[in-house]
Amino acid sequence: MPISRNDIVTINQKGWNSVASQFYGTVLPKYGPLAATELELQLIDNLRGKSVLELGCGNGHTLSYLWKDKQASELWGIDLSQEQLRLTRELLDQENIPAKLFLASMDENPGIPESYFDLVVSIYSLGWTPNLSYTLSLIYSYLKPGGKFVFSWEHPVYHCLEYDANSKKYFFPRSYLDEKPEIKPSWKGVEIVLQPRKLSTYINAIADAGLIVERFIESEVNINIAGEKDYAPENWYSVPRAQLIPTTLIVRASKPS
Repeated sequence: MPISRNDIVTINQKGWNSVASQFYGTVLPKYGPLAATELELQLIDNLRGKSVLELGCGNGHTLSYLWKDKQASELWGIDLSQEQLRLTRELLDQENIPAKLFLASMDENPGIPESYFDLVVSIYSLGWTPNLSYTLSLIYSYLKPGGKFVFSWEHPVYHCLEYDANSKKYFFPRSYLDEKPEIKPSWKGVEIVLQPRKLSTYINAIADAGLIVERFIESEVNINIAGEKDYAPENWYSVPRAQLIPTTLIVRASKPS
């Protein structure tokens, strides 16, 4: 029997509340593990005088970066996890950075204004949404005409690749075409629901929402940020694996003016 949207939200909220304090995650200026960074890609312009919304604001470090390095004037954030929001508030209060934060799944509007934001970002979080199409329609509604949406997520093909230590070879244990939600009983030690989706699913959903794709990046391995442990082929994010399939999908899209 298919898992319901409400069950996905409940399981993932509980899981993220458990791991939030031990999980730093991917935050700007990094777009993904071993991937190109904002310092190289320059997908986000200076944000002086502009408002920003982050979907899946996690521990608050991306919001901090957008305030301090990109000079955003107004920050908003949404996250599914109470514990993640607590960490976000703690960090931003320490750094004296104001922000409006909401507890919500990305596929619901907890009180976000429409046609208000110059930029919506989602760094390694969009793929957690139970309803991608509706989430993207909400993003479209949040943006001002001409506003930008920038997101990164684990490359959908990368998710299919596993390593066998005995044969020392990579293999595909599951079909890339299978988009059914997966319940993982011990993801970082907690139960979680993952949402495998094809590249075409993301791109078509962006187009169906009315957004225009400006950049589509499948990043090559960024050796400059690789450490010694990143060369171990058995690690999930590793240089050998990333030389076969990009770790990260990065997209910049815009709402028509």
